[in-house]
Amino acid sequence: MDRAQKAETVEALKGVFAGAGVVVVGHYSGLTVADLTVLRSRLRKEGGALQVVKNRLVQRAIDGTPKSAAAKLFTGPTAIAYSADPIAAAKVAVAYAKEKERFAILGGLFGDQLLDVQGVQALATLPSLDELRGKIIGLVQAPATKIAGVLAAPGGQLARVLNAYATKEAA
Repeated sequence: MDRAQKAETVEALKGVFAGAGVVVVGHYSGLTVADLTVLRSRLRKEGGALQVVKNRLVQRAIDGTPKSAAAKLFTGPTAIAYSADPIAAAKVAVAYAKEKERFAILGGLFGDQLLDVQGVQALATLPSLDELRGKIIGLVQAPATKIAGVLAAPGGQLARVLNAYATKEAA
């Protein structure tokens, strides 16, 4: 890799760290290309990505930023899982680490905050943004459906009473 490619990679990594809601750092030692492809596809389905990184280039990318405390995570064969959704990458990475023991989560970054392994696992247990939006919509719609049911109830009762009189007179 020549200097121009390294400079491009550092700039791309700066963009990843700036735009990602969460970055999960993990060791992939002992995983095959097929294993990493499975992890990549799972992350892609959730709107995230996986990138195998050179530690020195990552350290250059985060040097002098609030994220520079994460430099200690980048040792050995390192990959980063990231997504704009602050929960998606953490969920997929934690689930994959449980499935494949050779993928070890080292920590992560949530905004500018450094997370340890327990922090990443705690983040993975939270509901995703789509799930939270669904719950909020359900809470907003629930009172409206209850009001509609209450307003429709007297009309339904009146219809049942009229039906009862109609069937009584016909008999």
